[in-house]
Parts: sequence; structure tokens; C-alpha cells
Amino acid sequence: MFVHYLTLGLRSLRRNPALTTLMVMAIGFGVAASMITYSVFRAVSGNPIPDKSAQLFTPQIDSWGPQQNLKGEPAEALDYTDAMALTRAHAAKRQTVLYPVLLSVMPDGSHDMPLNANGYAVTGDFFAMFEVPFRHGSGWSAQDDDARASDVVISSQLNQKIFGGANSVGRTINLGGHDFRVVGITSHWNPRPRFYDLFSTSGFADEPDIYMVFNRALDLHMRTGGRNSCRGSLTYTTWQGYLQSNCVWITPWVELDSPAEVAGYRSFLTHYAANQQHAGRFNWAPNVRLRDVMQWLDQEHVVPPESRISLVVALGFFLICLVNTIGLLLAKFMRRAGEIGVRRALGATRGEIYMQYLVEAGTVGLAGGTLGLLLTAVGVSGVGILFRPEIAKLAQLDFSLVGLTLVVAIAATVLSAFYPAWRAAHVQPAWQLKSN
Repeated sequence: MFVHYLTLGLRSLRRNPALTTLMVMAIGFGVAASMITYSVFRAVSGNPIPDKSAQLFTPQIDSWGPQQNLKGEPAEALDYTDAMALTRAHAAKRQTVLYPVLLSVMPDGSHDMPLNANGYAVTGDFFAMFEVPFRHGSGWSAQDDDARASDVVISSQLNQKIFGGANSVGRTINLGGHDFRVVGITSHWNPRPRFYDLFSTSGFADEPDIYMVFNRALDLHMRTGGRNSCRGSLTYTTWQGYLQSNCVWITPWVELDSPAEVAGYRSFLTHYAANQQHAGRFNWAPNVRLRDVMQWLDQEHVVPPESRISLVVALGFFLICLVNTIGLLLAKFMRRAGEIGVRRALGATRGEIYMQYLVEAGTVGLAGGTLGLLLTAVGVSGVGILFRPEIAKLAQLDFSLVGLTLVVAIAATVLSAFYPAWRAAHVQPAWQLKSN
């Protein structure tokens, strides 16, 4: 019977092309507007590391005090003194500190121009904590951190530019005038949003090129390539003076596997801040935070407000389109009251009438969804008009969005058809036969 009802529905679409076109356009434009904005919202609001987002935490310690902090919130990063203190304490299963670096890369050819490379100075736990995939090699060990080794992990993209895509593990690369040994080559890895560095990026930057040993970067006096936020009068003139200042530029992360470990680390942060107060470094009560990945994304307001607003507006437009579709379906179904009366008189049940007209509505939804797919493909390519380029390029028409577009279009149309189908199923056969 489903095939029979589907055939009747397709015939009905051709019976009144003007009314059918209006319904298909209403569904198509409504679902396209919703899916275009949803594709952006999905990209910027997703969980960037779903397997471990509840085990990764970023500590914050207020080193500025209530007169200079951010409305009671500690700074979004740590100064050198606090970052090194947390690193030496080893109070977590795994831990890393990081900051952005910008360097030039000298290709092998003597006549080639230097390339710009961006990346991070990190500690060895970075790769295991964040599940960085490797094409060749691996990261470095804690012993290499302590030895301040000249090791570097490079991206597959940079490896292609410098070494032609070959396995370059063990080879030497010149970064900023210093030689480094390549120990690993990553596969494509660029979580969106880039949760581990929201202090210096918006969370949607291009994939980093390099990862180098944190202590080696300090030895080379590499300044941060990202934000550097300070408070009060700045009197330092040397590298050591900069390290001892209250400028925050280092982002810490720790891995904690259980609520007990989280509570223990939070207590450790509080005791550390209290000790700094007793030592006279802080003149205020301990003010610390410990947030996991999703809490951190929410705290940093990573999702652009325009994406939320545009999604709400698009859903409102889609709702208006569905209301219009209800009216058009009602007019379409009730025009066939005489036909319905004859079917009911010949023994058709109300359930069969329901099924026939819901299937017919499904065909309208399928046609509208197909139109919506075409409009979504066009709209996704033009979202840069509303959003920043680094966010606009995240919107993609993949298989999941194609399937979702069709499902939403069909489901929404069928739901919209329930009231018109109910009215059609309750047509009185005697009235229709008498009047005709």
C-alpha cells in the first residue's frame, strides 16, 4: 500500500503544479536557511576532543589581584613563575605548558627563500594528552624536556614543503637560525575549536607547522608569538626580567582521570596560591579555577554570537515556512473532499486516509529537501558574507549535512501535514455523496 500511496502522491504533485511549487519552495528555502547556519554553528560549537574532554583541565591562578584581574576571574594564562611551579610539582598524571612561537624555516636548497612557520613550544606530554596522530616518528620524552633537547615535531604539510613528503625523522631542520632534529611528523591534526590555545587564538586558526621543546625555546629567548598580557608598571629590560614579571603568556593543561583527582588538583592549586600569599608575593586570598575543555570553551565564549543569532533567525524563518505549508496542504487536501468521501463510502478507513496524505506530504518534503540541498550548497559557499573567513571556511556540505537536510525536510513536512490529514480523514462521506 505504501508504494500505491507514493504513486498517488506523485500524481497529486503534477495535478496542481502551482500549489506544489509553492510548497516545495517554502520547504526548500526554509530548510536551506536552517542548514546553512547550522553548518557553521555545528563547526564552531562541537566537542574538539570528545574522547578526553572531561579529563583535560586548564588551571588558572590569580597573580594580579582583585584590583587588576578580569572581574574576579583569574587571567586566562599563567606567568612564567607560576607555570614553572606547577610543572615542577608534577601534581597530575600528565601535564603540559605551551606558548605560540613564530619562526623562519630555511629550506635545504641554498637558493630557496625562507618560509614562515608557526607552532608551539610544548612539553613532551602534549602529544599523549591531546592524542596527536603521527605519520612518522613520535614526540619526545620527559628526559628530553629536562635535557632541553633540540627536538622538533613538524606537520605533514611542512614536511611536504621542506622534505618533499619523505620520512624526515632524524633529519635536521633550521628554525630561526638554529638546527633542530626532526623526531616526528604529524598527520593532519587541527581540532576545531583549538581548545588548548584560546588565549592567543580565536580557536579557528590554521594547522600549526611545528612543536618544539619548551625549555629549548626558553634557552633561545623565544618570545611568545601570541598574546602577552601584563599589569602595572613594566620595568624589565632583560629576558630574565621578563620571566620574573607578572606578564601572562603560558597556557597550562593537566590530565585528571577521576573526580577525586580533580578535587585533589583543585586543592593543590588553592594551597599553592595560599603559600604565595604567605610568602608575600600575593596580597589577596587564593583565587583559582580548574575547568575542563567544554567548560573552558564556554568560559571563553568561543561560539561567535552571530552564529547563534543567525541560527535562531533561520529557524524562525523555517517555522514560518512550515506554517504556510500547513495552510497550503490543507487547501490541497480539502479540494479533494469529494474523492475522500467516495473512498470512505467504499470502505477506506480513516487510518488509510491518514497514511495516503502523510505519504503525499512526504513526497512534497522530499522535493523540498532536494531543492534545499541545492540552495544549501550555494549558501555554504557564500557564508563568508556573514562570518569571519576562518569560521566561514569551516562550513562544509558533507554527507552528514546532506542526510540531515533531507531528513529534516521530510520530517518537518510530514509533521506539518498531520492537521490537514486529520481534517481530510474526518470528511463525512454522506455529506460529500449527497452534495455531489
